[in-house]
Amino acid sequence: MLVMPILRLSPSVPQIVACTQNDQTGSKSVSGRPKGSPQLNRWSRARAVRSGQKLDRSRLRTQPPEPNAPLRQFALTVDPDDAVNLDVADVMAVKSIYIVSDGTGWTAEHCVSAALGQFDYCLVDRGCPVSTHLFSGIDNAEKLVEITKQAAKEGALLVYTLADPQLALAAKQACKLWGVPSSDVLGPITEAIASHLGVSPSGLPRGASGLPLSDDYFRRIEAIEFTIKQDDGASPQNLAKADIVLTGVSRTGKTPLSIYLAQKGYKVANVPIVLGVAIPRTLFEVDPKKVFGLTINPLVLQNIRTARTKTMGLSSDGKSTYSEMKYVMEELEFGGRVFAQNPLWPVIDVTEKAIEETAAILLRLYHDRKQKCTMSRISKRY
Repeated sequence: MLVMPILRLSPSVPQIVACTQNDQTGSKSVSGRPKGSPQLNRWSRARAVRSGQKLDRSRLRTQPPEPNAPLRQFALTVDPDDAVNLDVADVMAVKSIYIVSDGTGWTAEHCVSAALGQFDYCLVDRGCPVSTHLFSGIDNAEKLVEITKQAAKEGALLVYTLADPQLALAAKQACKLWGVPSSDVLGPITEAIASHLGVSPSGLPRGASGLPLSDDYFRRIEAIEFTIKQDDGASPQNLAKADIVLTGVSRTGKTPLSIYLAQKGYKVANVPIVLGVAIPRTLFEVDPKKVFGLTINPLVLQNIRTARTKTMGLSSDGKSTYSEMKYVMEELEFGGRVFAQNPLWPVIDVTEKAIEETAAILLRLYHDRKQKCTMSRISKRY
C-alpha cells in the first residue's frame, strides 16, 4: 500500500488528508475531507509568497526561536504563530526545490536544471518526482524568511543566488533556523573570484537598476534584432553579416535555435531548404565556417508537420503534401544532397535534442573552427 499525503485548499489553514492507493488495482480511498489538488495548492501559496502576502500557518507545537536567534541582527520579527512543525504528513510526495534570487533567477534556474539532468534516470519514470518554484526579485530579508518558512513547511530544498552578502547570510541563517536544506550557488564562486582579483564584489544583483548598461547588453540586443529580421530566409543579401547561418528543411527548429543563440549575443540567419524552391545563391558564397545544417528523423519530422498542419487548419483531416511521408523523405534527401555538396558545413541531427543541447554542440564546433582547432571529420553528423 502506498500512502500519499494530499493538501486540501481551505479558507484558513491547509488540511492534510490521507489518500490510500492500491498498487495492484489503482483504486483510491480518501478519509476525512474531499480530495484537493496539491499542485494547485503549491502554486497558490507560491503566488501568495511572491506577492508578499501573509500566509496562514499551522499553530506552534515547537518552541519559538531564542531571543538571541541569529536572524534578529537583521531586524526580523519571528512570530511564534508562524513557526513550522515538520510532521511526516507535511512532507509532500513530490519533492520541491525553491529557487530564490534577488535578480531574474536565470543563473539559479539553469544551475538547478543542469543538476537535475544528472537524475533523468529517476525523473523520467517518476521514481523521484520534483517540482521547482522560482522566487525572483527578493530584495529584503522579510520576504526571504516567508519563503524559508514555506520551504520548511513543504520539506523543500532552497537554492539561492543572492548578490547582497547580508541577504545571503540571512538566507543561510534562516535555513539553519528552520532546518531547511539549502545551497548557495553564487557565494562560493564570488568569494573565489574576489580573492583571486583582490577586490570586493559590488553586492548588487546583475542588471540592477542604476548600473550602467554594458557593451554585452547592447551586443545582445543588436543580435536579437538582426536575427528576427533574418528569420526564414529573409534578406539573404545580409547573410555575410551573420555570425552563424542555419539551414535545413522546414520544422527542424531553425527559428527557436536562432533566437536562443541571439540571446547569447550571436547574429544568426536561417535559410530554409524547400523542395522545388531555389536556395539563395548567397548561402554558398558566405564563409562555410559560419554555416550549419540541421536534419531530423523522417518519422519525427512527419509527426511534427502533421501537428503543424492541424494547428494551421491546412486541411480538414490534418493531412497535406507537406506532412506526407513521401514528401518528407524527398525533402530530407534533397537537403542531404545540398549538405553533401558542401562538406565543410557540419550537420547536426536535432532528433531528440533540446534546443540547449543543439546550441551547445553548434557553439563548440563554431568556436573550435574559429580558433582553428582540428576536427577529425568536418562533415560528420553530430
